[in-house]
Amino acid sequence: MAKGFILCADDFALTDGVSRAILDLLERGKLTATGAMTNRPHWRRLAPELGAFAGRADLGLHLNLTCAAPLSAMPRLAPAGALPGLKAVARAAAVSPAARADIAVEIVRQLDAFEDALGRSPDFVDGHQHVHVLPGVRHVLLDTLARRYPAGSLYVRDPADRLSAIRARGVAVGKALVIAGLATGFRSAALKRGLRVNRGFSGVAPFDPQRDFAADLTSFLIAPGPCHLVMCHPGFLDDELATLDPVVASRPVEHAAIATFVPPRGLPLSRFGALEG
Repeated sequence: MAKGFILCADDFALTDGVSRAILDLLERGKLTATGAMTNRPHWRRLAPELGAFAGRADLGLHLNLTCAAPLSAMPRLAPAGALPGLKAVARAAAVSPAARADIAVEIVRQLDAFEDALGRSPDFVDGHQHVHVLPGVRHVLLDTLARRYPAGSLYVRDPADRLSAIRARGVAVGKALVIAGLATGFRSAALKRGLRVNRGFSGVAPFDPQRDFAADLTSFLIAPGPCHLVMCHPGFLDDELATLDPVVASRPVEHAAIATFVPPRGLPLSRFGALEG
């Protein structure tokens, strides 16, 4: 039986507005995790404010290989200094050793940026647009994490769940199934390297600002796994956001719903460590 669930906001440091919304929800105790995009210029300025929540929430790296500029030179993957889209990353990582070498260096740089700003290791690692589970990326990432951190010291996100649970929730079912299929084998690969993994995942959404996101949140908790992780994408709108990401108008809707959301009885907000085991 599930003892609780992790509510994790993606995209900290993407823009100032997104970050301010996440900080607001952390302060209200409405989130128990957030992942930071450490290649973004807002990261170092905002990191001290995020670091204040260490011990109250899991703070992790939201690995970014598809948005804006990398921290390292990537001659194969980003020769002009701008990261490509998800499909281009997937293709290049699958067929090009040079692209995988670029990715390996960038992973280290983004981890370094997290640790340099916060003075601590991340609690977890996941990926923007689930890039971390791509077949050409996952082994580079998992090998890097296994070498860099002691076994059992951090967890990685498995964005897959049981087919029956995805269908029972009834939210963005096709999209959730595609992501789950993409993540096939990721869990076992992570566990073999001594990394910890959530068991149960939801939060895949259509990003429609007209939807009742509070109702979707309730649906995301149907058939939860024993270490259930729900992702979300709250944010305040700012001028920069629309130039960087297709998810814009739904972010303040998510923020408002999360700010007033009350978890169901017997399924409290929890951190990863409280649910593991």
